[in-house]
Amino acid sequence: MKLEDFRQKQAEKAASQEELRRALESEFQIIGRRLRRTDGLAKATGRAVYTDDISLPGMLHGKILRSPHPHARIVSIDVSAALELEGVHAIITGSDMPVPYGIIPWTRDEYPLCVDKVRHVGDGVAAVAAVDEESAERAIGLIDVEYEVLPYHLDPEAALEDPDTPIHEPRRPGENGNVSKHVHLEFGEVDRLLAESDVIVEGEYYFEGTTHTPIEPHCAIAHFDPGGKLTVWSATQVPHYLHRELARVLDIDVAKVRVVQPPVGGAFGGKSEPFDLEFCVAKLAMITGRPVKILYTREEVFYAHRGRHPMLMRYKTGASKDGRIEAVDARTILDGGGYSSFGLVTTYYSGQLITAPYQMQSYRFDSTRVYTNKPCCGPKRGHGSVQPRFAIEVQLDKIAESLQMDPIELRRRNLLGTDTRTVNEFRVISNGFPQCLEAVERASSWRDKYRKLPYGRGVGVAGSCYISGTNYPIYPNEMPQSAVQLQVDRSGRVAVFCGASEIGQGSDSMLAYIVSEELGVPIDYVRIQSADTDLTPVDLGAYSSRVTFMCGNACIDAARKIKRQVRDAVAEAWGCRPQHVALAGGWAFDRSDTERKLPISEAFNLAEAKFGALGSMGSYNTPKDIHGDYRGGTIGSSPAYSFTAHVAEVSVDPETGFVEVGKIWIAHDCGRALNPILVEGQMEGSAYMGFAEAIMEAHVFKDSGLHNAPSLLDYKIPTSLDTPELESLIIESLDPEGPYGAKEAGEGPLHPSIPAIANAIYDAVGVRMDRLPFTPPRVWAALRERGRLEAAGQLTPWKERSAISQLTAVGD
Repeated sequence: MKLEDFRQKQAEKAASQEELRRALESEFQIIGRRLRRTDGLAKATGRAVYTDDISLPGMLHGKILRSPHPHARIVSIDVSAALELEGVHAIITGSDMPVPYGIIPWTRDEYPLCVDKVRHVGDGVAAVAAVDEESAERAIGLIDVEYEVLPYHLDPEAALEDPDTPIHEPRRPGENGNVSKHVHLEFGEVDRLLAESDVIVEGEYYFEGTTHTPIEPHCAIAHFDPGGKLTVWSATQVPHYLHRELARVLDIDVAKVRVVQPPVGGAFGGKSEPFDLEFCVAKLAMITGRPVKILYTREEVFYAHRGRHPMLMRYKTGASKDGRIEAVDARTILDGGGYSSFGLVTTYYSGQLITAPYQMQSYRFDSTRVYTNKPCCGPKRGHGSVQPRFAIEVQLDKIAESLQMDPIELRRRNLLGTDTRTVNEFRVISNGFPQCLEAVERASSWRDKYRKLPYGRGVGVAGSCYISGTNYPIYPNEMPQSAVQLQVDRSGRVAVFCGASEIGQGSDSMLAYIVSEELGVPIDYVRIQSADTDLTPVDLGAYSSRVTFMCGNACIDAARKIKRQVRDAVAEAWGCRPQHVALAGGWAFDRSDTERKLPISEAFNLAEAKFGALGSMGSYNTPKDIHGDYRGGTIGSSPAYSFTAHVAEVSVDPETGFVEVGKIWIAHDCGRALNPILVEGQMEGSAYMGFAEAIMEAHVFKDSGLHNAPSLLDYKIPTSLDTPELESLIIESLDPEGPYGAKEAGEGPLHPSIPAIANAIYDAVGVRMDRLPFTPPRVWAALRERGRLEAAGQLTPWKERSAISQLTAVGD
């Protein structure tokens, strides 16, 4: 061997030894690193196959006829002319699927196609399968529907006061058929503590409805084979729940139904329940014997909705003179639209999820979800708690103003702490909120800006808390919430089978990182098969920020079972103890002698020879004693909670009312960041959506019940040019029950954006924006009103605010 070759080999050997040494000294080899997504290249290059990219031999195309009326009884439907059109293969109506469905088992009030009456413009009435979309579109135009138009309500307060015009029939005699759900809960002596409070702040807040605007519209394809097996491909977030509902509504053995979720082009909660198109393609495929596809138009996506509930919130908050929160009294009306969807849960969330990150001595909320003749509202990112978070965080800002106290200091004086319970008895173990406050205070130079910037510029702060998955499944059962199956090949390749839904948040990548960490295989040796009910064990779906926490724990469980077998087999071959065997970087090696190592594939082969084929199952279920023992105490309970603090900096043009958000600092306690790049992406995406809802978005309807702007051309959302600078500050308060200490990061970081912007507007120009969105006309009107009051001597001019506020600074 030449001297140069010898030296090269020696250098490579030394580098390898150094790499192994670093691996031994490091707690993790994969977890915590800034890694690429496993599906990133396929999506970036256009190779990812979404539902609408799938085309099956002989496939028909479907369209759904939708109601032009917000409320009407269906008198008759004549499909004869449409059936005679060339290329039409089948037409179905509500009578073909007369079984109601719904994501919540106790509130099934929706039909795949309307049976007796329609409850909003866009409600489905009939569906057609034809040789192409154009023929199907012509066919629905030939269907003759006779309607008896009924009185309708677009305003929830009006609907609440008019039970004689029921949108749904009352469940029991004497009930109001326009009430979807009512919740009243009280913790502590609210009235007494309000009466004893040194400061009481009252406010009325209105959160306008918003929708998800995913890039990919809803799409579904069904195939019914001669043996009676139904396969549905759908852009859904909840394959398991869809699987159950298809079987139940269509009266098919659930074992003969398969649901496959291809890659999803955005969802944000908007695809987290079954929709009419999935039932329609299935029924049409069963009738025709041919595959059927339905792709929503963008207008249909807006009418399908399931977005953020409009909420009218009336809050009364009492505090002591030193800033302690004594009592909170919240009354909320939710505009639910025409059907229940997740509304039972939303009604609870509107009150249950604001009791952290602050201590409250007492708390009461009364929430009523009301049916209206508009598209159904449901879960949007931060389900049910973004709206009340806006209200309570502005209330706290007003209390700080009344006490002339720094708003961050006020929040510090009410910190919840760790290993504790909220006023409504939710268990909280890890809590990084104090560190979140400190991070945004420091990064934003808060002390140099608050009440010190020139007129028209200001900063605002807000905090929040959110669940890491719901503690209980949607339908009651004692089975695991998530399961993962692993299969190890002799080549070193590991296949992961899991029902979790990859909707762009990175759940497939998370599984690959965990397997790579635990078994020591390179990430590109890991193959992920997810969200196919024929092939994968059950995971309940991508909602409520549950996947990393629950599926991640299940994956660790499965991987460590194989890890034990591999270490035992290698230890036996080497004559050492199993705990001396490490798996990392594609190798198995001896911790006490890193010269002794072998490729991971050989280690797997040793284990297979000793134990047989290598495979395992892992699962996760939630702890039980983490909530109060009262009706509704389970709703909002979670095995862990994330915490967030934002500071927003804004500029307000007093002449036009235009608000420019310059920057948002986002500090989020996600437990351990399994991949900081993905966590930062979730933080920034969440803050972007909150900013959009604060400044632009409004899912509103004309007096006729028609959507005001059912297109991405007219419905305002920010482009990249409109988006403020976003700075992510990851806080890691490791949770003992999370995978490697991880908690959620996909929804919690949205909540504080909106109130932080509202509070910054007040700091800038002295007007309280208690109604969303903060559009130029609305801000301009508030400025004019303040100007009038200043001119009348009722308010000190805000331009002199440096003389107005002598704040209680941090530490005073």
